[in-house]
Amino acid sequence: MATDFPPAHTEQELLERYAAIAYDKQNDLYEVIGDSSWNADMDAGTISFGPDLVFPLQVLGTFSHSSETWLWAWANVQSNLPARLLTQAEQLQAYGERHGIELLTASEFDATDKDLHLIGIIASGMFGASGYYLANYGQGTMLVTVKSELIDQLPKNDFARIPHAFPQVISTFEMNHRPAFIHYLTQKGYSVTETADAVSAAVDFGTLTATFDHLGRLANLQGHSTAAPTTE
Repeated sequence: MATDFPPAHTEQELLERYAAIAYDKQNDLYEVIGDSSWNADMDAGTISFGPDLVFPLQVLGTFSHSSETWLWAWANVQSNLPARLLTQAEQLQAYGERHGIELLTASEFDATDKDLHLIGIIASGMFGASGYYLANYGQGTMLVTVKSELIDQLPKNDFARIPHAFPQVISTFEMNHRPAFIHYLTQKGYSVTETADAVSAAVDFGTLTATFDHLGRLANLQGHSTAAPTTE
């Protein structure tokens, strides 16, 4: 579990911390797996998307399509899953208990697709996963995280990606834009420079600068290029 952040005490803080970087990871994940169907081998602890794409998994929980409820894997007494596949789910439960985050401690609750993505975002960020996957099995959806160097090492052009990705993220989830943008940049390894109304960072082939209004909402995000990119 990542320990380089101060404790978060709400799911909103966790969302702002991890949403943008999770968006990147999901794009990379689907660039690798495309629209391939999935198959899980719980004894092996893997999920596959064809014979050449086999990744270790962790099971977070399941969503019932009929009752529209979420059930954490650590609370599912009928699953008979190997204990080693529940490590992340149990660590999230413990984190929620320490810091009073109900989302991570309520064993079962009414949920929506957005809740599944929120849990996946938190888990993939907190544990440094390569992404999360919603595995639809008909009666329900199993939420898992995966880890793969193939996904992690995809070439990235952050100078082009960040101005596209961040507006998408803040249009999907309600969050405080400025801290979310700072988290996004710092988790990607960039040093930020802050002023009263702007945040900037040297990224790949130039400098990205985001300006914010008096409420901390993104007003503009643009880049000044200093060199031509060589990869996407």
